[in-house]
Amino acid sequence: MTQHNLFGVESTPITHKITIKEIHPVMKTVVIREDAPLWVNTRFTRPAQVFEMFRDLNNETKEHFITLHLDGKNRIVCKETVSIGSLNQSIVHPREVFKTALLSNAAAILLLHNHPSGDPNPSNEDRLITRRLIECGQLIGIHVLDHIIIGADGFISFVEDGLMG
Repeated sequence: MTQHNLFGVESTPITHKITIKEIHPVMKTVVIREDAPLWVNTRFTRPAQVFEMFRDLNNETKEHFITLHLDGKNRIVCKETVSIGSLNQSIVHPREVFKTALLSNAAAILLLHNHPSGDPNPSNEDRLITRRLIECGQLIGIHVLDHIIIGADGFISFVEDGLMG
């Protein structure tokens, strides 16, 4: 192809290279807890199992919002730390929660976060984001099973406390 410019005639190739980014999900195996009781495994049937597995979150000085991606038999496929916030809040957006849940082929997710204050009672913001995540999950076919908040001496399960609906 020939082009005319200020410096005369220039010959340019007819083809050009196109580059785009390609995503390659990378997962790694991590140790969650060294000293978990024998009855805690990676297939959940009760919120207390999740609490036992992640009870060390109560030592954190910032809020950590975590999702556990589960297969059709409620076995953990993947864990993601969605957000690490400040002393009393973390930014959670449905897009970030479900992005990796889709990549891991999760059938369902469990939401979990800590309250550095030690009080596991849900805030109004906790209730609002849970409702929003449930609605988004319904749209894309990923069920939100529970939201567990870990405090200093225990936990709150939205399912056990009737807060999911």
